[in-house]
This record gives sequence, C-alpha cells and structure tokens, in this order.
Amino acid sequence: MPRAHLREPHGLPRSHHYVNPLIRSGKPTIRGMRITVADVLGWLASGMTNDEILLDYPELTLDDIYACLAYAADSQNRIVSLKVAA
Repeated sequence: MPRAHLREPHGLPRSHHYVNPLIRSGKPTIRGMRITVADVLGWLASGMTNDEILLDYPELTLDDIYACLAYAADSQNRIVSLKVAA
C-alpha cells in the first residue's frame, strides 16, 4: 500500500496509529495491525486491565494502550465550530 493512502490521525505519531481505508473500514488502527483504537478503549471500558489486554494481545505494548488513551483524550478536546445559516 503506498504511503499516499495513509493519513495520520490528529496529533498522534505515525508509529502508533494510522488510518488506512482498506484496514478495518478506515478506523484508526494501532501500528497498522487490525486492532483499532476503539477495540482497546472498549476493552478498558469493560474493565480489562492493561496486563489482561497485553496477555490476550501480546503484539500490543503498554505504549500502544497509552497512545489509545491519548487519542481518545485528544479527540474530546478538539473544538468544532459550525456556521449556522441565517
């Protein structure tokens, strides 16, 4: 896949997350794997610990989990302004 088809999510290093329209419907994935940021956040929300996630998914690192949390925090802090038609 040429790099031109990949784009970096807002504010995150390419080494952790990127979006490829051919992988998981273009959702942000971790280092090009088929594991998405939403997958990791869902596991954490369901009560899994970092250690449990790392045991179940040894291809992940603790830095990957922290990067997912940073991605979520960043996405909540983005301000979107809309113009209302008169």
